[in-house]
Amino acid sequence: MTATQAKEVCKAAVTSSRENLIALSHKIHDNPETGFAEERAAAWCADELRRSGYEVEVGVCGLPTSVSATIGSGPLVVAICAEYDALPELGHACGHNVIASAAVGASLGLAPIADDLGLTVRLLGTPAEEGGGGKILMMERGAFDGVNAALMVHPAPTESDRMPCLAVNQFDAIYTGREAHAAGSPERGINAADALTISQVAIGLLRQHSNPGDQVHGIVTCGGAAPNIVPAHTSARFYVRAETLERLAEWEPRVRRCFEAGALATGACLEIVPVCPPYSEFVTDEPMAALYRENAQAIGRVFPTDDEGVLKASTDMANVSRSIPSIHPLLAIDSLPAVNHQPGFADAAAGPAADRAVIDGALGMAWTVIDLATEEPTRARLLATSYRHG
Repeated sequence: MTATQAKEVCKAAVTSSRENLIALSHKIHDNPETGFAEERAAAWCADELRRSGYEVEVGVCGLPTSVSATIGSGPLVVAICAEYDALPELGHACGHNVIASAAVGASLGLAPIADDLGLTVRLLGTPAEEGGGGKILMMERGAFDGVNAALMVHPAPTESDRMPCLAVNQFDAIYTGREAHAAGSPERGINAADALTISQVAIGLLRQHSNPGDQVHGIVTCGGAAPNIVPAHTSARFYVRAETLERLAEWEPRVRRCFEAGALATGACLEIVPVCPPYSEFVTDEPMAALYRENAQAIGRVFPTDDEGVLKASTDMANVSRSIPSIHPLLAIDSLPAVNHQPGFADAAAGPAADRAVIDGALGMAWTVIDLATEEPTRARLLATSYRHG
């Protein structure tokens, strides 16, 4: 089977599934579930894949809302990653409903031709991208073993064949002081809220001495119980970002010292608790990105002439890219002026442009996989290595 023939079969399969794929996107969008709680989204994706002949397992790697679905028995193993977690309060303001449906669509398109192309297609439903590191946990526990290439797409305000990524570490800063009556005997208390305030002032001052790309931001998750009680327990969740993991290792200790300053000044005790493993910078596989761009343009996607406005964020898919040739293209969904993590973006993620992105993203990924399988130098390069955890 030639690449051209395979792409026609693939397109027919995706087109015939169009209504189901858009319905899947809307169901996930209308029923947002946060990280590690995506029970319905995982089940809905699994059901679609089973109907197309995939061998499906839900709850792999000790993660109840993960999915591993496989079809084909060829030596070239390609992983298509699906995300389906939502944001607290904002729902699918990052458009993971589009990601999941496009990934399922690409998998359905490849199902009829996987064996003919010497492929094994593995869809991996990866929970908790928004602050849980599901892909990292699944890599460490074997879900990506044997994979030669990995890819996914992500909705955004603008089109791109990649998403520039910052490395990030996420942690909770927890202060413990001592309660006292705030008016009658404040001298008997140790104010954990003051400790947190001092840390945030110190971080604000530190920012003027940071390198380009260094970032730190967070929220107070517990600020005290009542105004007339000296707060004994406060906490905050913070993200520290940098251009690379190596730079992050230099920048993060400076941020942590700001939290230590709060404890030192007030006498409160400080505990730093990691939320998940660090996310790395992204290593884009350039030949694969070029193939995706060519296929996306053939479908009708339009790429800007510069990178202005391209989403710059962090993702656990970046950790995959450091071990497996990977791409992470962006699909424009006509959201502007709203951008990711705004309510307007959540609205756009179920609009007509997002529905088109589901189908275009599915085809763009599937056609790229077909090229990986049929272009001999690329196929040989990918087959030369495969991932093994540990």
